[in-house]
Amino acid sequence: MAAGTARLCRSVKYGIATFVTDESIHPGRLGAALEERGFDSLFLAEHSHIPVSRESPFPAGGELPRRYYRTLDPFVALTAAAATTSELLLATGIALIPQRDVIHLAKQVASLDQVSGGRAALGVGTGWNLEEMRNHGADPRTRGALTNERLAALKLIWTREQAEFHGEHVDFDPIFSWPKPVRRPHPPIYVGGETGPALDRLARYGDAWLPRPHTPPERIVQVREWLAERGRTDVPVTVFGIGPDPETVAGYAEAGVERVTFLLRTRPESETLAELDELARLAGTAG
Repeated sequence: MAAGTARLCRSVKYGIATFVTDESIHPGRLGAALEERGFDSLFLAEHSHIPVSRESPFPAGGELPRRYYRTLDPFVALTAAAATTSELLLATGIALIPQRDVIHLAKQVASLDQVSGGRAALGVGTGWNLEEMRNHGADPRTRGALTNERLAALKLIWTREQAEFHGEHVDFDPIFSWPKPVRRPHPPIYVGGETGPALDRLARYGDAWLPRPHTPPERIVQVREWLAERGRTDVPVTVFGIGPDPETVAGYAEAGVERVTFLLRTRPESETLAELDELARLAGTAG
């Protein structure tokens, strides 16, 4: 069954989405293991912290899993993965833009792109944990507008020798900021989310779409048609964090996605490597 799916989906790229923590496999070892098994990308989730007093419900329901409390900074972890790989795409999935200073973020992504030889990608979203973003000084009611302005400002910082931005939520006079990214015009921005505001953000600022695994293939086809009506025929799709189901992979392949990423459980090294072996056999990427 897995082999048949691999033949059916040769045009699809396969990556891994996961949480790297202080209790999981080391990110450098993880990156090397992914390249050894033929995966093309690593998408890392982030949470800066989890407030002790939290009213925001976990979107998946139930108790918030342990891994959410213990994530490494994704740019540090991705840099460790960059040091042990030569081709792996190194991406956030997702960076919580309302919680990140835009000037620091521009430098972090550009620095990762420099040290990896142009392999950085920025997956972005607005987040769900209202108490977490409030601790960063972000108003949950305006997090979408803040995210949009920060994405616009990022592009200016990356592409101009002197960048300035004057918006309602982001405001700075002309600045110098190096390094500039290796990738031209800049590392791709993968916009996460499936809501109307998220899709508007994708159309305006995104280079790729990063829908979650509950998004059915027919919805992906609809969104691609919607983007084409707005002159965006150049937006590839990476599905974030699916389970290891051959029929699901085949459905996304038929919908024309560029890549699917499998959700890798956050576990110690030996257990992680065994799971990666299984996922590589399913995808047909194993050597």
